Amino acid sequence: MNIVVCVKQIPDPADPGALNADFTLKRDGKLILDESDSYGVEMALQLVDKAGSGEVTLVSMAPNGEVSGLRTALAMGAAKAILVSDDALKGAGALDTAKVLAAAISKVEGADLILAATESSDGYTGTVPEQIAAVLDLPSITFAKSVEIADGVVKVQRQTEAGYDECEAPLPALVSVTAGVVEPRYPSFKGIMAAKSKPVDTVTVADLGIDSAIVGWAGAGQQIVDVAAAPARDAGEVFEDDGTAAQKIVEFLDGLKVL
Repeated sequence: MNIVVCVKQIPDPADPGALNADFTLKRDGKLILDESDSYGVEMALQLVDKAGSGEVTLVSMAPNGEVSGLRTALAMGAAKAILVSDDALKGAGALDTAKVLAAAISKVEGADLILAATESSDGYTGTVPEQIAAVLDLPSITFAKSVEIADGVVKVQRQTEAGYDECEAPLPALVSVTAGVVEPRYPSFKGIMAAKSKPVDTVTVADLGIDSAIVGWAGAGQQIVDVAAAPARDAGEVFEDDGTAAQKIVEFLDGLKVL
């Protein structure tokens, strides 16, 4: 059982976010493993252990050859990683990211399953996993709260507002997992030391056969022209109950066109 896990390395959420001159999020310092991706890593490790053979490969996209977050996932037990790092990717949107990650995943031979988080903690588009599946022409299942593999099929309990749906798809497939799918392990000291020597293959978009002129700002088709703080919430209106409060509330709601 060979599993690929898409992981994102993000600025530490504990630090105030800073923006570049082009209004993009600064990512030039140390990056950490997105907590939402730790669930996919743990799920993959458990599936490989249950299968009795195979390995977990990480795929990530980050600037400046940053590997700190990847080392955390490697310390959990993943075997190796592929990092796509290229200045041409600055300003890349969700679809660019999906195309690049899909190309990197294609470098992994014999991948039976691809796991991803439902969405990243710094982007929240929630579209990248489905876009990767579309690019690779793979079946996909979203919002998985449990994942099992049997007889070449992935069986998933898919989280819904009312409970869960039971879904399945033939392998290879892509599954995006929720935060409750498993409880991620903490890297042991032995795992942290071993992670330092595990291979991380750093590649560029050219190495993946992607034209740098169609990714990043060059292919984004959009531009961030300004960023402004959200306006402060206005104070609510207070109705004193002088015997007419109910009528005043009805008139207020009627003015909002909610009645």
